[in-house]
Amino acid sequence: MPHPTIDATWYEKPARIKETTAAGGIIVRQQENQVLVALIREGTLPAYVLPKGRVEPGEAVENTARREIEEEAGFTDLQLLGPLAVLERLDYAKRHWKITHYFLFVTNQIQSTPTDPKMVYQVEWFPLEALPPLFWPEQKSLLETSRADILAALGR
Repeated sequence: MPHPTIDATWYEKPARIKETTAAGGIIVRQQENQVLVALIREGTLPAYVLPKGRVEPGEAVENTARREIEEEAGFTDLQLLGPLAVLERLDYAKRHWKITHYFLFVTNQIQSTPTDPKMVYQVEWFPLEALPPLFWPEQKSLLETSRADILAALGR
């Protein structure tokens, strides 16, 4: 089954659509003089995404971000640098309006093993200045608009 093309219609909230809250994050590490960002390939998606997922009942959004990063990217050694943004769009199935809280984390962990048993994820590190195509335009925009904040949080 072909994947949809993500266009402006994904960012227009339909009337009377159910909302869901999600959380995830940007994971960075420093290697020599570079800042690297961990991105994931989710199943058969044609491009990369940031790890994120639905908030469980009673779960704090920061805890959701940590849990989803562990499930989808396998990182457990995470230091929270702070919140980045709250972004909204339709979910992949266009059935819910997804409100996603993104956080910035730093790690020294290089290798990881995603723990989600229901989906296959591939994790790769990319230089902040040379990111690959991302599936969701708002995630690409978040990385671009957060670049100065990421560098400042890392003392660069």
